[in-house]
Amino acid sequence: MSRPKGNKIGSVFFNKSKGKWFCEYYIIDPITHKEIIKQKTVRNEEEGKQFLNSLQYQKGSEIFIKNNGIPLSQLMRINVKRKLDMNLIKERQYSRVIKTIEVIEKNDIANKKIEDVTSDDIQTFLNSLKDYSNSYIKKIMEQFTQSYNLAMNKGYITKNPLVDVIKPRSTKQDKEVRAMTVEEQQIFTNYLMSKNITEEPYKNVFLIQMYMGLRVGEALALRNGDIDLKRNLINVNKTLTTDKSEKVIMGDTTKTYSGLREVPIPIFIKNSIIEQMNIGANNMNKQLFLSSNGSYIDNRNVNRILKKRLADLGISGISTHSLRHTYGTRCVEAGMRAVALQRLMGHKDISVTMNTYTSVFNKYKEEELEKVNEYYMNNQIVNTDNLLNENSKFISSISSEREEKEIEQNRCY
Repeated sequence: MSRPKGNKIGSVFFNKSKGKWFCEYYIIDPITHKEIIKQKTVRNEEEGKQFLNSLQYQKGSEIFIKNNGIPLSQLMRINVKRKLDMNLIKERQYSRVIKTIEVIEKNDIANKKIEDVTSDDIQTFLNSLKDYSNSYIKKIMEQFTQSYNLAMNKGYITKNPLVDVIKPRSTKQDKEVRAMTVEEQQIFTNYLMSKNITEEPYKNVFLIQMYMGLRVGEALALRNGDIDLKRNLINVNKTLTTDKSEKVIMGDTTKTYSGLREVPIPIFIKNSIIEQMNIGANNMNKQLFLSSNGSYIDNRNVNRILKKRLADLGISGISTHSLRHTYGTRCVEAGMRAVALQRLMGHKDISVTMNTYTSVFNKYKEEELEKVNEYYMNNQIVNTDNLLNENSKFISSISSEREEKEIEQNRCY
């Protein structure tokens, strides 16, 4: 294909001498404020056209949009790219959202122009997802919501079709991350303590997660400088993540801002941490954990190894995240207040802590309330003798009524 003339939108052409497709496009120079032409390589003609279209939508070119319309999938991709460019999301989250959009693109609704998509179209599509998990449906719904909010704000459409749409509920029961029982934790701890690093390379990752509550990416990101042995603390300030190509990289912070925290080192795993620091002293950036080839460790490999080890010990249903959940559960069982646990776990909001450990908190709330009841009775704040007599009379009357009904039913038979 010969190189076409530019039209202030851009052009896509194949360079025979270089054997590559190129895309020329126009941008505004931030210094001169004049329109300048730039060029980039693309894999094929279609990718080049999609790039030019996306560029025009992002510029908000009214003439272009009016003549061409905006396909729903294009709007979704524009929205997530915009958030990445504004540093509202990281590359890992960008990659995840793109995968969600790719799922939507398998349906015909993705190719429709946004002004042609109806409430019924969206509702029918969402209803077809009922056999997927609630979290999956939520992710899909979020892309529709964010994209149509953008379209409304930009003035691309005058009516939001999502007004009449209801998010369906999954037919699947939500999966709960379970904590290890005390017995399971004892078994696994004894196993880890009986192994050396050469036999079990991730033993200290597991111990840090299980007894300090770090996310697996946070544990794998630790460096010697993050360990304060004098104060007996670990400074959690970053996590391993992935870029757009799924390559494991070092993040510049934790999963959330509240994830930045200091966590006390239990005395019974201090030697294990010192052992790992000695290994890390010879690693790149004094990284505590690296793979055998010197690269960052993929947490999926750690999770796979964990499940295999636990299966050998007769323990199932536990992941690396379950080890963190085990730590949180033991803290609640020991009587720790929710606000303290929130900070140790690095939860964004205390509601996250309460919702995650509702059943555990409820169990121990009942025990604490029983202590209050005993306090009332022991200090004779309430006349318990009268209450007990009244309760006995009430129970006795109920029992009599039941006996009479049973006698009457037997007569009928």
